Amino acid sequence: MSAPAKLPRWADLVLLPLVNLTAALGLAGLVVALLGESPWVAGRLMLTGSLGSQDGLGYTLYYATGFIFTGLAVTVAYHAGLFNIGAEGQAYIGGLGTGLVALWLGDASPWLVLPLSLLAGALFGAAWAFLPAWLQARRGSHIVITTIMFNFLASALMTYLLVNVLIKPGQQSPESREFGANALMPALHDVLAKAGIPFAATPLNAAFLFALAAAALVWALIWRTRWGYALRVVGQNESAAVYAGITPSRVVIGAMLLSGALAGCFGLNELLGAQHRILIDFPGGAGFVGIAVALMGRNHPAGIMGAAVLFGALYQGGSQLSFDLPKLNRDMVVVIQGLVILFCGAMENVFRAPLARLLAIFQRGEGGR
Repeated sequence: MSAPAKLPRWADLVLLPLVNLTAALGLAGLVVALLGESPWVAGRLMLTGSLGSQDGLGYTLYYATGFIFTGLAVTVAYHAGLFNIGAEGQAYIGGLGTGLVALWLGDASPWLVLPLSLLAGALFGAAWAFLPAWLQARRGSHIVITTIMFNFLASALMTYLLVNVLIKPGQQSPESREFGANALMPALHDVLAKAGIPFAATPLNAAFLFALAAAALVWALIWRTRWGYALRVVGQNESAAVYAGITPSRVVIGAMLLSGALAGCFGLNELLGAQHRILIDFPGGAGFVGIAVALMGRNHPAGIMGAAVLFGALYQGGSQLSFDLPKLNRDMVVVIQGLVILFCGAMENVFRAPLARLLAIFQRGEGGR
């Protein structure tokens, strides 16, 4: 198998993802046209519905918050040479930890309950990632297989708990009682209102700030610490890591624990910030979207934030699209999201070689002047 064509760093990080995104949206526009709707009208509705108003922007950033956490989780594992497919299950179990603290300490001081909720979510998510990490590091089990299996185990466990243990007495819906008032993540429109800045009431909450802080910390950890250097060496060449005195098994386990902890923070946004109770299947596929976010963001925190906002816009704009154009129902929105994932993930190298040739021709032309 031939190696992928080499591109300048700026083209690999910016131009290639833009080309892939354009191709995905172009194909989605063709599908929209075949359904009898105008691609231009559909595109305008998605854009205005996601970014054209304070309501749309608030919902877009709310969705993006969860994708930042799961995208960072996938990225940390990726730099250690691991493909963590289990962010969905880790977010689920991490949310359980967050929710349990909110249920039991919801009437305590928010200065106590919110930090403990964050810590519990991270610890529960890390704990759910530990066994797949240990099996990979000590027994050679493939991390993709074990993390996929643990997604199903997390779903089964949460279904049992919400149906038989945590369900609010007197109701049939599998969900817990509401959290205490002091266990709720502050809404950003309330925070902005106190500063004299009006903003529409949306589910966007302070977890967005935690997600930005997590992105900054992941960047500093991976590219500015000795452990981050060891992480990248193990991911690129395990034999070289051993020669340099690095123990790959320790790095693998540490990377997966951090990956699970980041995914476990998902509950801050979804449970404490929006739903205010533990619900069945509250991650809603965000762990899998995090894989696409990490791939499109080139496994760099800055790119992940941009990709998370894009997918948040697709989620919010898609809701507006299905409301205004009945022919384009929610399933069509999923198709558009799938095309973006396909071109920016599985088929990300399709345009790499043509783009490399085009840039080479352009550079030769510039050099001949």
